[in-house]
Amino acid sequence: GRSCGLNAASEHSKGQQGFWPFRQTPHSLPFENDSHSVELWSPGPVEQTREKIGSPSFVNTSSSSSSTTLRAQQLSFGYTEQLAINGVSFELEAGTLTALVGPNGAGKSTLLHLLQGRLICRSGAIHCNGTIALMPQKSAIDWSFPITVGEMVKLGQTSAARQQAQSVNHLLEQVGMAGLASRRLNQLSGGQQQRVLLARALMQQSDVLLLDEPCSAIDPPTRSHLLHVMRQQAERGQTLLVSSHDWGKALDSYDRVLVVDRHLVADGTPADVRQAISDMDGMMGGCCG
Repeated sequence: GRSCGLNAASEHSKGQQGFWPFRQTPHSLPFENDSHSVELWSPGPVEQTREKIGSPSFVNTSSSSSSTTLRAQQLSFGYTEQLAINGVSFELEAGTLTALVGPNGAGKSTLLHLLQGRLICRSGAIHCNGTIALMPQKSAIDWSFPITVGEMVKLGQTSAARQQAQSVNHLLEQVGMAGLASRRLNQLSGGQQQRVLLARALMQQSDVLLLDEPCSAIDPPTRSHLLHVMRQQAERGQTLLVSSHDWGKALDSYDRVLVVDRHLVADGTPADVRQAISDMDGMMGGCCG
């Protein structure tokens, strides 16, 4: 597969040499920001719509329920002939906090990149009634890049967000980084790095926020604080999908859980999913305990 917006991303990176902290990989190109504004297309059958607009990552449809913000329909994708994502379908409602769990290599990050538009699905469709932003894994960032925390957060500002600009200091206070706007990126701990990435993602003011392992390798107080911020965003109407290695009672922080292992294994409330998959260690490679 190829990254969505390849040409635009490449042109942008040429013009921003020396001022871009995001690492380039074959499947993760730098973007001006991580927010994708959904184009409006006439409603119609999926295959007909796909034919009309080529090989889209996103279509918009009036047939979705008013509470559904994001709908994935039979998504399939592979970096090679082998599929990394195979026939995944689900819907996310506005104002909900959903966990996306599964073993390493299950396709969690790939699925998030499909939803956000960095990758184009081989088949299927994504229907969205708004904008989508992605908080990347912290490994996607060059933390030695010579900018400050405040400058990093400002990189999340989109043209739409500028019309309702949120204060960098307010966002940093929200994520527990008050008074640290002038600190350099290379002076941050792992937990502080995650907080800064979350503040940058919130700066985009998207309708849907995808978070790729925001609670990875952080201490319990930081995890608790980040989940509290995510819950606040859901209560304000934002839709959040969070890639996580949580399992057991830790999933009770979420409204809903999607379990993937290339395909959708389970989908429901935390209690329903725990009951449906009583032996996650045996079924999912022992990664989610």
